[in-house]
Amino acid sequence: MIADPFSVPLERLRRRTSAKWRHYEPDVLPLWVAEMDVDLADPIREALEAAVRDGDMGYPGSTPYVGSFVAFADRRWGWTVDDARVTPVASVIEGYVDALVELTDAGGEIIVNPPVYPPFFLYLRQAGREIREAPLGADLRLDLDAVERAMVEATSGGRRAAYLLCNPHNPGGTVHTRAELEGIAALSQRYGVRVVSDEIHAPITFPGFDFVPYLEVDPTGMALHAASKAWNLAAIPAALLVGGPDAEGYDSHRAGKHHGPTHLGTIAQTAAYAHGDEWLDAMLAGLDRNRLLVRDLLAEHVPQVRYTVPEGTYLTWLDFGQTLGDEPAYALIDHGRVALNNGPYFGTGGAGHARLNIATSPEILEEAVRRIATGIARAQDAGLSQVSV
Repeated sequence: MIADPFSVPLERLRRRTSAKWRHYEPDVLPLWVAEMDVDLADPIREALEAAVRDGDMGYPGSTPYVGSFVAFADRRWGWTVDDARVTPVASVIEGYVDALVELTDAGGEIIVNPPVYPPFFLYLRQAGREIREAPLGADLRLDLDAVERAMVEATSGGRRAAYLLCNPHNPGGTVHTRAELEGIAALSQRYGVRVVSDEIHAPITFPGFDFVPYLEVDPTGMALHAASKAWNLAAIPAALLVGGPDAEGYDSHRAGKHHGPTHLGTIAQTAAYAHGDEWLDAMLAGLDRNRLLVRDLLAEHVPQVRYTVPEGTYLTWLDFGQTLGDEPAYALIDHGRVALNNGPYFGTGGAGHARLNIATSPEILEEAVRRIATGIARAQDAGLSQVSV
């Protein structure tokens, strides 16, 4: 029986040198960037220790990264993946940017569903693409009418357009249903807008909600997978680009030159996919507890903050309404000494919101909610309340 992965004491977490723990002053409680407050799963730690001990610090070689993922996908999701259609890439972000560049021309449009992971905007603009938003509905679910309008508008000038899907969705933790994904696939075929699905959070879903791989409903799409979120491996990136059997752009991508993953990344993620199920199950049990704990704590201490209980991921979405203006995360750092991600960075629908990372101990979450309540009270005393959003 594996112990609760979220039992790392706060004093030991504060010794970490990662961005989560060193970006803000030491008195700020950080619940922002997508790092989990866990120790490495034993199989991953042992694999990395062996590589260091043996001086195995070269380029990726014989590590069975693709095979371990293919087996994991079949075991966890019942998804049969053709290993000939899987390509290791440097990271999920580099993977989806390169794939979308294959599918569009300079100045072409990429459709996204805000509020959504900020690098969906930043890296694609840097690659010379334009962003067209098809916002989620008020329930944080896909709005197929909005997606169709965006596809019509994105292709109206005759340029190629593409769609970057977040499945499961970050922030908010919506796990798209098969029916929703089939709706996206139908629109993709109707308008010729090919889909690239970022599925980095795929292993993280809660009871009653099943991850559906996008490529199960659309053979023309591509998807990105990685073990980095589910097993906390941001420090040593690696990812996999999976192409559907009829994926436009996949073969041209594979024939080109791209940076691949790190050797340590492939070692760690192979160990995660091959031997990390037991740790993953324990981590998911802890997150399931945490998502409900946050619901109860907010209802008790700050009922004016609306919280959507996530179906997947550990990145939740808080609606502060008009309580702290458009950028509540900044007010909470100043007045509550707790760090969340600022909602406007996530695009349309982000004003008045903040993203909360629940991948930590119950004790830290309890302290975080106390600080949120304190921050709101102090901000109101300072005259920040009731700012229009």
